[in-house]
Amino acid sequence: MSSRFKTGLLLGTATLAVYSAGAPVAFAQSATTLPEVTVTAPSPIVRRHQAAPQQRPAARVATTTRQRGPAQPETPPVAQTAPVAQPGILPIVTDQFATVTVVPNEEIRRNGGGTLGDLLGNKPGITGSQYAPGGASRPIIRGLDVNRVSIIENGIGSNGASDLGEDHFVPVDPLSTNQIEVIRGPATLRYGSTAIGGVVSATNNRIPDALPPCAQPFQSYGLPAKAPTLIGGAGCMNGEVRSAVSSVDRGVEGAVLLDAGGKNVAVHADVYGRNAGDYNVPSYPYAAPGMPFNGRQPNSAATAAGASIGGSYLFDGGFIGASITQNNSLYRIPGVEGSEVGTRIDAKQTKFNAKGEYRPDAAAIDAIRFWVGATDYKHNEVGQATAGDPTTDGVRQTFTNREQEGRLEVQLAPFNAGFAAVTTAVGVQAGHQELTAPSPDDPGSPLNGLFDPNKNTRVAGYVFNELQFTNTTKAQVAGRIEHVELSGSTPSLIPEIFDLNSDPSAIGPATQRNLSFTPKSLSLGLIQALPWGLSASITGQYTERAPKPAELFSRGGHDATATFDIGNPNLKIETAKSVEVGLRRADGPFRFEITAYYTQFSGFIYRRLTGNTCEEVECAAGAGLELNQAIYSQRDATFKGGEFQSQLDVAQLYGGTFGIENQFDIVRATFADGTNVPRIPPMRVGGGLYWRDANWLMKVNLLHAFAQNDVAPIAETTTPGYNLLKAEVSYRTKLDPNVWGAREMLVGLVGNNLLNEDIRIATSYSKDNVLMPGIGVRAFANVKF
Repeated sequence: MSSRFKTGLLLGTATLAVYSAGAPVAFAQSATTLPEVTVTAPSPIVRRHQAAPQQRPAARVATTTRQRGPAQPETPPVAQTAPVAQPGILPIVTDQFATVTVVPNEEIRRNGGGTLGDLLGNKPGITGSQYAPGGASRPIIRGLDVNRVSIIENGIGSNGASDLGEDHFVPVDPLSTNQIEVIRGPATLRYGSTAIGGVVSATNNRIPDALPPCAQPFQSYGLPAKAPTLIGGAGCMNGEVRSAVSSVDRGVEGAVLLDAGGKNVAVHADVYGRNAGDYNVPSYPYAAPGMPFNGRQPNSAATAAGASIGGSYLFDGGFIGASITQNNSLYRIPGVEGSEVGTRIDAKQTKFNAKGEYRPDAAAIDAIRFWVGATDYKHNEVGQATAGDPTTDGVRQTFTNREQEGRLEVQLAPFNAGFAAVTTAVGVQAGHQELTAPSPDDPGSPLNGLFDPNKNTRVAGYVFNELQFTNTTKAQVAGRIEHVELSGSTPSLIPEIFDLNSDPSAIGPATQRNLSFTPKSLSLGLIQALPWGLSASITGQYTERAPKPAELFSRGGHDATATFDIGNPNLKIETAKSVEVGLRRADGPFRFEITAYYTQFSGFIYRRLTGNTCEEVECAAGAGLELNQAIYSQRDATFKGGEFQSQLDVAQLYGGTFGIENQFDIVRATFADGTNVPRIPPMRVGGGLYWRDANWLMKVNLLHAFAQNDVAPIAETTTPGYNLLKAEVSYRTKLDPNVWGAREMLVGLVGNNLLNEDIRIATSYSKDNVLMPGIGVRAFANVKF
């Protein structure tokens, strides 16, 4: 074990020991009101009855609950509002078998971010790929990304092209999101074998599962009295406006959301947009001198827009609903080449989703649920063929993804097995995907485009069994089996032709490949409630992952990432064996979670930079040609690390609560020969102070990232450390609609990178030429009607 890894674990353990020793006694009389957080994504097993406080490991972070039995048709379920609680309280989930990071609605509104990677990048154990800050940044969990991290929205995959290249945007915008859950461990088996690292689940109300709380009758919006009859009877409507401006990029963003309902119908509509210019940076961003510089990161502007409409029919015992969503994004790719030729990505996605739930009044079945999605995605990578010549501007690469996906779950009623109360949920999942990446530059070449059209089909079944041994002890056993069929083509002699100084004329016609894999996965978990509100967990997991199309069939230049990607159709199934232990506390003045994990990969698939360069169909030793050669390869690897975060309410001060918070995370990843896995985030430690009451939240936080010197031996540079200082103040209040025309308001200011430090992200392919934004202030306002 490295000395730095030991140091990191000692930091977290020492902090935990100091706090735990004093917290139960010194702060037993704290009157902190904890928020109720509904967690929907981690498990298909949803409890039907609220357990008594002493029976639940987490009294303040609860899973979705509904009472069994038929609902009355006249009174379909109504969305519940959480009790008023002080803002900024750290949400800790203690009733799941591995760490779940929850980012509730108010925190999303305060922190903002144009991408999920921007929003989540400073959470313990999570970073962002940050290829194009504000435009393309995908979450990286415990050093694992793209094909090992699934991103879903309302239970269905985001289904863009972000797993095919770090420069591709994730078609889930924080502006339209109400809550984000990051799931690790056994619960990821619910979503697929490509979620070894974790699942990022975004939820919103685009498919309502209940009537909205009746905030305003239709007539108060000036609608005619007969308007409610359009949705089946007397009803009401809620509205929300989200807006923000930022100084660092002169950015403006806004969204309008509407929810209406009456009798048995609920509908939702939203529209959002954002626009940002090239952002300011503290200093010259490029590794090499001589590039133009005006105080901003060249070619970093981004815009996005989208809209959605959906509705549900609520009936006795359930609901069924659907939505259609449009996501558009146009963003520029910063970096040397991107700035020289004006590289930008113009992306569009149209997505149809449907979901439903039926809770029969039956002895054997608790609930039946389904999710269906269909996506049509396309983006063009645009730039000049000749730098400085605008007449050569055009499409250099096109990606398309047409994907369909469905999942069906049945939760069985609990039964007493004698030794435990057993609840079982079974599910089936299926999906089909067609990918293309043609290039207009050389249509006659056998290497035309990054890969020929390829297809893959997935069919899977899974089962979750939860065993409640006592009021304080429960276990979970889950398994998944999946069958994957892939078809695509590779030109003959690939990857052999890419030996150095190869003869390009040796390339033969494309060879069709039809491949199939049957990955199998299993997990075991145990949760034990302990005194003082503690909850301990341990999980073990065996997961197999089939290679993805890009890993198998890539065979050409990828201009936006400046790589020449070479797939390997001989790749085998990747296997991961993991163990995770955790200790958490959600109640009281001291809330924390500490986690340690160890994962052993057999046949870890990664994109290996060779140090050679390629152009068109030629490759040469070392630098000199346009693109870095990257070959998909397999090696055994080990990932180990830990995470810690906490909040401690120290004292009551001026009618509010004063406290301290801190965080820590580390991941160490090596291959079997001791060399480093590329693009691994550095160790980070941070802390800060807060003061809050029912209306105000004030925070200041400093996050220190250590230098990352544990890099791959070829074609990866070290990354210096940095200090990220952030401060924020926000105010929320209830309003009188008769006076203000609105019922609730949240406003605030957030200062980012207040030390104006040079920040380079170790996980980014473009880190040597792209700095993160410098000092900036973001002002936001959120108003509910």
